Amino acid sequence: MTDYEHTPVTVDGKTAVVIGGTSGIGEAIALGFASEGADVVATSRSSERVRDTAAKLRELGAETVERPCDVTDRATLERLRDEVDDELGEVDVLVTSAGAVSRDRVLDVSESEWRRVVDVQLDGVYRAVQTFAREMSGGSVVAISSVAAELAMSHLPAYSAAKGGTDAFVRAAAKELAPDVRVNALSPGFVITPQNAETYAEGTEKRERLDRRTPMKRVADREEMVGAAIYLASDASSFTTGEVIRVDGGFAPSAL
Repeated sequence: MTDYEHTPVTVDGKTAVVIGGTSGIGEAIALGFASEGADVVATSRSSERVRDTAAKLRELGAETVERPCDVTDRATLERLRDEVDDELGEVDVLVTSAGAVSRDRVLDVSESEWRRVVDVQLDGVYRAVQTFAREMSGGSVVAISSVAAELAMSHLPAYSAAKGGTDAFVRAAAKELAPDVRVNALSPGFVITPQNAETYAEGTEKRERLDRRTPMKRVADREEMVGAAIYLASDASSFTTGEVIRVDGGFAPSAL
């Protein structure tokens, strides 16, 4: 029998920065990386959340840095990068998961709300990639996108446009940064987080409608996004770049 070896799907020994990593899907990914043996910096605008998440990461054995940052402010990203480099060394993985949403109709969304959402969801990815990938030798960028990038969803024009732009940026960045840095996106469907648990609670009309329309007949727990993120961050995905990987229970392919 011929021996067979493959690259393990793991982030053990890597250093990861998760922007937007103190809540929601970003926090689940940060904690998942730490449980797999990575050193993880989970950051957001909230100093309190950064401190609380850092404590959870240390409990999992990860080394970390406590430094808030704002993806709308390039200087805070640069300070974060420099501090991580000083304390933990070179960054192997960058995850961009900062979030902003505006629930307005196309004809009603204000310019200020449009710009706020796009500034975080799209421009924030561009700033973060420019800041960190420039200093990375090898490694992986994982942008958190959404099925809203490809589906028509009511009352989410700015969010949908920003996520569609994120997917396009990922493809462009992947081409330009190869072969040194891989750039991919993870595209979740409907995911329960502490922030939306009431909206997606069992028995609500919205939850029942989503369960009916999703082939897996349920919405996801945020921890179910971690496996795909680990794959994209790991050396097992060494030939994967420029991809948008859906983790949506089949919602998007069956939406029509």
